Amino acid sequence: MSAIDAKRSSDVGRRTDAAGDLGEQRAAPRARMGHRQRIRRDRILLLLMAPGVAYFLVFHYGALFGNTLAFLDYVPFLGIAGSEWVGSANFQQMFGDPDFWNAVRNTVLIAGLQLVFFFPAPLALALLLHSLVGPVVKRFVQSVVYLPHFLSWVIVVALFQHMLGGAGVVNGWLGDLGLGSIHVIGNPDAYRPLVVAQVIWKECGWATIIFLAALSQVDEQQYEASALDGAGWWRRLWHVTLPGIRPVLVLLLVLRLGEFLDVGFEQFFLQRQAVGPEAGEVLDTFVYFTGFASGEFGYAAAAGLFKGLIGVALVYTANKVAHRLGEQGVYQR
Repeated sequence: MSAIDAKRSSDVGRRTDAAGDLGEQRAAPRARMGHRQRIRRDRILLLLMAPGVAYFLVFHYGALFGNTLAFLDYVPFLGIAGSEWVGSANFQQMFGDPDFWNAVRNTVLIAGLQLVFFFPAPLALALLLHSLVGPVVKRFVQSVVYLPHFLSWVIVVALFQHMLGGAGVVNGWLGDLGLGSIHVIGNPDAYRPLVVAQVIWKECGWATIIFLAALSQVDEQQYEASALDGAGWWRRLWHVTLPGIRPVLVLLLVLRLGEFLDVGFEQFFLQRQAVGPEAGEVLDTFVYFTGFASGEFGYAAAAGLFKGLIGVALVYTANKVAHRLGEQGVYQR
């Protein structure tokens, strides 16, 4: 090695050492910064975060203390301290109640249909929107499919009744054509497909936001390379798109399994009377009518606690499966 090369190597070494010393000097004050200094520095962000933290503390974590009602013969006038402790009596009554198991069966069937038909629907819609070339058309379609999310369930149920009811628009058209009528609203056999269709129509567009964000992170060069190799649309979808958004798919699936028994309340409460409790009762409406209509607050709390424990077990199991598949899941090991 010549003297010039040796001198250049020496200069590069001194610059690297100087840069390292400078980085350590800059990191040292940050390492020595105490909790008070960090709080003072981030006080604006902490203030912005405070309402959200207060919401979860009061309405989520604070509400967990209400699970003690599941072990009491709760009387509102006596309060938690004055109510009689009954231990597992509420759970024994619950496990022997056929109405409870009917609600569980309806909840599981409806949740399974939502998992099979609703979970892939936002992905399919996101793939369709992602393939649109014109940005104007894409924004227009996005605005149209997002709109139902902002409608209340009262309006959604009323719209479906107006369309599919006995005197609805569809039966009016069929009558004009001499084809008779179809019995959808109020039909217990059609109730489960109906509520799943309502969820898809209302929430599918909004749920595509996450999938569109994930699709935007897939490298476009992979699509170009696969197209040059002769891969068609299906092979590009299977070998490029789905592997690219696999972590998001696994995460959403784990979260959805955690809410497997949480199919909703308003949608079923509004339509329960039309089809009857045999077909329309789910766990959320069962808890409501048992607790508030019948006054059995301890029994209703036991049913709610049962649903929460099943949700925790499903999240834990699904997260373990995600780890086995090499994904991070909701939380790390």
